[in-house]
Amino acid sequence: MTSSAGDKIAVVGLGYVGLPLALVLSRHYAVIGFDISESRIAALKNFEDRSDEIEPATLRATTMSFTDKIDDIAGSDIFIVTVPTPVDAENMPDLGAMIAACSSLGKVLKPGNIVVFESTVYPGITEDFCGPALEAASGLRCGDEFFIGYSPERINPGDKKYTVDKITKVVAGQNETVTRKLEEVYGAVTSGGVYVAKNIKTAEAAKVIENAQRDINIAFVNELAMICNKIGLNTHDVLEAANTKWNFLPFSPGLVGGHCIGVDPYYLAHLARSLGHEPEVILSGRRINEGMAGFIAEEINRKLGNTPSRVLVLGLTFKENVPDLRNSKSADLVRAIRDFGHEVEIHDPCADPNEALEEYDLTLGQTLDGIEPVDCVIGAVRHEAYCDFTSAILETLVVSGGLVADLKGMWRGIDMPPEYTRWNL
Repeated sequence: MTSSAGDKIAVVGLGYVGLPLALVLSRHYAVIGFDISESRIAALKNFEDRSDEIEPATLRATTMSFTDKIDDIAGSDIFIVTVPTPVDAENMPDLGAMIAACSSLGKVLKPGNIVVFESTVYPGITEDFCGPALEAASGLRCGDEFFIGYSPERINPGDKKYTVDKITKVVAGQNETVTRKLEEVYGAVTSGGVYVAKNIKTAEAAKVIENAQRDINIAFVNELAMICNKIGLNTHDVLEAANTKWNFLPFSPGLVGGHCIGVDPYYLAHLARSLGHEPEVILSGRRINEGMAGFIAEEINRKLGNTPSRVLVLGLTFKENVPDLRNSKSADLVRAIRDFGHEVEIHDPCADPNEALEEYDLTLGQTLDGIEPVDCVIGAVRHEAYCDFTSAILETLVVSGGLVADLKGMWRGIDMPPEYTRWNL
């Protein structure tokens, strides 16, 4: 293993994590990006990022190359794996993409290579699962002929402040030489510095608890919202007052989906149970957050007098200002409201209508212009376009005397005529 910017790096998986990382690495190293999706590679070669994270000008200016052919990355020195690690229908870890990545990489590994994993896993996967899988596919000995490491991803989709070149990167290698190499590589691309974890399992554990901690905190304020609703308090007013204390943690209630917070706690829970420990706090938080769509639907139905009504849900993506529809809890909300007999229309300015139809069998409205006023409008996702709403806009969307349900507190400052019913999570 050498120690120079002459290293060739291959990034395996060019989604929300892999693409931004590959681009910043390409400022300092020779980089090739690999993805199994031919359409994804074709789009990137055409300077298009369908996730809307990277501007076309950035793709035009990059020196890196893109490929969907595994043989094209055979000459690399370092492989960085950023494939997804979801859960299955039973909320069990799905390592299918990791298995596929190891199998493919085994065909191109050569002595001296380093394979770094960024995908979220529970402690032990990198060394006890990925290492042997790479050995089996390559015929090389892990820790002797090739080496492994771990550097957990910390990408926050849609976040323009905490980008990959500004955040602190945690690294851990199979041995000290590998660790120093990873410290060098990641240190070259981020101004946030590099933290060297004690070992690979420590780095894996640090990652998986980051999102589990957020999940638990959001579950607390979601449960608070349930309590506040019973006594007629606005949850956002309560949180705003509490946040004047210097050490109060600022979390907001809402639907918790996506590919991180709604998934990672299950990885930690799986590990705990495999060790004979029942993860009560972790799974309690998950139960609360998974149940929010049902709770909101029940409240909406009650406010509508248990009468079949027309409802407009604003927002289908898992978070604000991104097109990502993975693990959308707004989709769960739509289904739950329909189960009460209501007619539901959906709008989202960021989501791809074709993806919504394919993934959830849901039809997205193309525009809000000219829409026939509904009995209830639900602000489910805090998209910038919805935050800009005025009372006049809401009045065109909802019939007089209708219900305006604001799940994210984005319309708290809007005064509306008294005949409208207002409900906040």
